[in-house]
Amino acid sequence: MSVLEQRYRWKNKQLREHVEVLNGKISPTMVLKNANYLHSILKKWVSGHIWIYNDRIVYAGEKLPKSFDSCETVDCSDYYLVPGYIEPHVHPFQLYNPHSFAEYASQTGTTTFINDNLMLFLELRKKKAFSLLESLRKLPVTMYWWTRFDSQTEMRDEEVTFSHGEVKSWLEHDAVVQGGELTAWPKLLQGDDMLLHWIQEAKRLNKVIEGHLPGASEKTLAKLNLLGIDGDHEAMTGEDVYKRLSQGLTTTLRHSSIRPDLPQLIRGIKEQGIDQFDLMMYTTDGSTPEFYEEGVLDRLISIAIEEGIPLIDAYLMASYNVARYYSMTDLHGVIATGRIANINFLKAKDQPTPVSVISKGKWIKKEESTTAFPPQLDWSKFGMPSLDLKWNLTMDDLQFSMPFGIEMVNDVITKPYSVNIDASGDVLQDGYDENFLMLADKHGEWRISTILKGFSTDVQGFASSFSNTGDIIVIGKSKQEMLHAFNRMKEIGGGIVLTENERVLHEIELPVAGLMSNKDMKAVIQEEKHLKKLLFDRGYQFNDPIYTLLFLQSTHLPYIRITQQGMYDVMKKTVLFPSIMR
Repeated sequence: MSVLEQRYRWKNKQLREHVEVLNGKISPTMVLKNANYLHSILKKWVSGHIWIYNDRIVYAGEKLPKSFDSCETVDCSDYYLVPGYIEPHVHPFQLYNPHSFAEYASQTGTTTFINDNLMLFLELRKKKAFSLLESLRKLPVTMYWWTRFDSQTEMRDEEVTFSHGEVKSWLEHDAVVQGGELTAWPKLLQGDDMLLHWIQEAKRLNKVIEGHLPGASEKTLAKLNLLGIDGDHEAMTGEDVYKRLSQGLTTTLRHSSIRPDLPQLIRGIKEQGIDQFDLMMYTTDGSTPEFYEEGVLDRLISIAIEEGIPLIDAYLMASYNVARYYSMTDLHGVIATGRIANINFLKAKDQPTPVSVISKGKWIKKEESTTAFPPQLDWSKFGMPSLDLKWNLTMDDLQFSMPFGIEMVNDVITKPYSVNIDASGDVLQDGYDENFLMLADKHGEWRISTILKGFSTDVQGFASSFSNTGDIIVIGKSKQEMLHAFNRMKEIGGGIVLTENERVLHEIELPVAGLMSNKDMKAVIQEEKHLKKLLFDRGYQFNDPIYTLLFLQSTHLPYIRITQQGMYDVMKKTVLFPSIMR
């Protein structure tokens, strides 16, 4: 692919052809006749005809082309058409992968995705990562990306991974539309000039900065706005929304598997007297698979309508508002001349789940039937093969003499715990909620071992290569079963394994770098549901064990974490017990 093809969406020759369609010299590829469609700029429903040529709307208005001979014609009298939905904050690696999530979400009308690059950043060098982006660009949906400035944990060589050269290369990539989400904002406020330089670079490139600011005060929001933060998705109350909007921040309303907040956020917005929605968007914020059984953004639009958001605003928050925030209304979020042809066909104005979907000018769902989506990529070609661990875990590694452990407050918040049980044996007592916990380097060089309280009462052996950094998490009551689970996880090339009484109860294979499945979303949903049921039966008392695994290392959350550097106190920003070399 030439540099020019990457730089411009349509080449000069294509643009000339688009004009010739209007001149009557070239036929459209599709005409949507008698369409009632939502016009995002006029903020009203209008009637007309929509001409599509390949992947672009070349005209929307009252005129019909002179000839329909060589194009598909669709009478839209029975439908209401809205722009394809845009998910502005996707973490496309919660067991599923960017391809499988996009395929699934497209069937409910989400045709454009703004994806987190964290797993690609940590797993791949930029050359491999950028060739992966190029392959994903060929899918019948549209993918954009953001680049992280930090790992949201304490890594051993963070300054090497997140080097100036790597971050800058990502920022300058044309598929990257924002920097963030900025979990390291405390470092920014404390004077980290490299972070500030990257923010300045993003601004120079006309790209936005996404914050990650749970619980931030008005003054903190103001300071971060001055330093370049444009938006945030961490509002948890109507008052939080008001504070962000009043400081000029675009505010994304979240409804996710850990924070299903949208109904209460909307009620809070009304209590605050907010009646302007132009700087609001929605996100499902990288929910775990089962959450998506009931839909993606279509579900959020439905909730918004039910909670009394004005109908047109409810749709624009999933389309035009997002496009405007990312400065791409010339391509997205509008059914009008010149835009990419991403259009959802609804049976009624208040039914946001489409019966048909056009993405990039092609049907990807037609009258409830799925049309062909390309098969899964060969991830190994892009540097993400199955896990090939060259080392073994032994009983010698399973030493848990630390006086200090971790207690789960909820799915993702953990606090310090003084160990007051005898952890010197090979088995912990059933019925109590203490477990052995180990984080081991995926290359086998170090480990950190402690006690985890609150995870479950009766899990014997549990191993996962799914984690924030791709390092290995092993949990359980029985050291022998922990070894069993680890060995099986290693044998299948990465995944999540639950064992009991010398047998494997359940496993989820994650052959894409030990982090992601290559199965379709429906299969992954069933695998996750079964795992959750088995864990609930064994005393897991929260809702989202996948997020527990992901966030055990995450230092953007309080209070105590296991990281590559060791046991880490988030508030004091100190390593309490360093990891041990093996």
